Amino acid sequence: MHILKTIAKSVKEYKLPSILTPVFIVVEVVMETVIPMIMSSLIDEFGQGMDPILKYGAILLAMAVVSLVSGMLAARFAARASTGLAANLRRDMYYSVQDFSFKEIDKFSVSSLVTRMTTDVTNVQNAYQMVIRGAIRTPLMLIFAFAMAFSLNWEIALCYLAAVPIVGVALFLIVFKVMPYFRRSFRRYDAMNASIQENVRAIRVVKSFVTEDYEKQKFARHVEDVKNDFTRAEKILALNNPVMMFSIYTIIMIIAAIGSQMIINSGGTALTTGELTALIGYAGQILGSMMMLSMIMVMISMSIESAKRITEVLDTKTSIVSPENGIEDVPNGEIVFDRVSFRYSEKAERNALENINLTIRSGETVGIIGGTGSSKSTLIQLIPRLYDVTEGTLTVGGINVKDYDVKALRDAVSVVLQKNVLFEGSIAENIRWGNKDASDEEVKRVCELAQAAEFINEFPDKYDTHIEQGGANVSGGQKQRLCIARALLKKPKILILDDSTSAVDTKTDALIRKAMREEIPDTTKIIIAQRVVSVEDADKILVMDGGRIVDVGTHEELLKTSAIYREVYESQTKGKEVEDNG
Repeated sequence: MHILKTIAKSVKEYKLPSILTPVFIVVEVVMETVIPMIMSSLIDEFGQGMDPILKYGAILLAMAVVSLVSGMLAARFAARASTGLAANLRRDMYYSVQDFSFKEIDKFSVSSLVTRMTTDVTNVQNAYQMVIRGAIRTPLMLIFAFAMAFSLNWEIALCYLAAVPIVGVALFLIVFKVMPYFRRSFRRYDAMNASIQENVRAIRVVKSFVTEDYEKQKFARHVEDVKNDFTRAEKILALNNPVMMFSIYTIIMIIAAIGSQMIINSGGTALTTGELTALIGYAGQILGSMMMLSMIMVMISMSIESAKRITEVLDTKTSIVSPENGIEDVPNGEIVFDRVSFRYSEKAERNALENINLTIRSGETVGIIGGTGSSKSTLIQLIPRLYDVTEGTLTVGGINVKDYDVKALRDAVSVVLQKNVLFEGSIAENIRWGNKDASDEEVKRVCELAQAAEFINEFPDKYDTHIEQGGANVSGGQKQRLCIARALLKKPKILILDDSTSAVDTKTDALIRKAMREEIPDTTKIIIAQRVVSVEDADKILVMDGGRIVDVGTHEELLKTSAIYREVYESQTKGKEVEDNG
């Protein structure tokens, strides 16, 4: 029931066509069930001149036209309602994902979200169209056809009642057997989509390692898994039509045999030829409705699992929300961590960050060094509330980050993430993600600060150069500099560079740091780096290990007091000496 209510919320402006569809279906069903009755009268009065033929012919024609028009309108409104529902579901899911914090994003894989917004929504769309048409038509057709048949001859009509339970049990068994395959197939779809996305994103790596054959085999296994599940399901569903047809023709044969005997024995008084014809017609309608019911059940069985997966996304609410009347002005870039601990989920065995105490004055430049897995990125992601602290307090500008309006806080904090990407569009459009109203001069200025202007001007189209999806047509260093320029355009109170100069040479790295030091002195700058040279001129450097800050100091101080920092520095210095001597 919860799933139905959740999906129904996305019907929204398509409620009217959803209501009009069954209204016209009712009219269509009434016409179709009355037509055999009129036909029986026409057959019985066929030898009495042209008057009955003209009268009943005109009635039948009128009823056929009304049935046709009603059916067309029902199909039209059903198509509009179902496609509208699908559009709203995709929009609602997409908007929900946009509101997710990193915690909720971690819950779903990218491939799973893609499958939910495409295949799953299509299944629900088809099921909804089938429900508002078929689920209304089928029971109405059964009720009206039974009523008409019993009004003609209740003894023969009892044959229908005997057939319905048998057909119903067969349909139930078919659906029961096929459901597990459909449920498993969606997980197969997720795996297949993950393989596609991974391969497309890493196509350069695949080609450089000449692993195309391996990737083809891996993808073929996913395709084979999906095919096998659907093949097994279709084999079971293939029994549906033979069972229905066998039932229909068996009932028709029984009715024809019993009805013919009654006509002969009574001389046409207990049952007329027209009535027998009508009863055979009603048999087709009843059993045809049962066949339609089986198709509806199969479609619904497929869509139930899809609806569950869609509802799971729509029910997932972001854990990070703006407080009522949240503060919208960030005074300055001062950052204070007071006994802060963090874990990614309640089920995590240990904290990712443990008892962090740190004060960063506004305008300071802070470097962070640490090995892989030391939670450097996790630390800075707490500042703009991409994650929320688990214990302790984090303040920006002297105010708890949880008291800020989330948008205002994030507008004041520019983060160039380790995996930052560019989007399809021009270079200028990508830079203006930092400020959509920025002038051309402002765009060029931040590109100069980020040391990107030189290579941009070498492109034939300069700032109008088209960037492919993910920035595939620019180098890693160029991508990083464009991302830094985009962050600078926000004119943030706090600028965070998460290993975002790793792909540029040391000279360019130094120029970027020099430009930031001179041009944005009042902005708090946090630089996560693997290279000591990237942070050695910082006001202070944090050394992290195992989710803790183990040492704090300037470059000179840490060389004397921190074994970890000294080891990193010496390994990089020796490596550079070997490189220079070589």
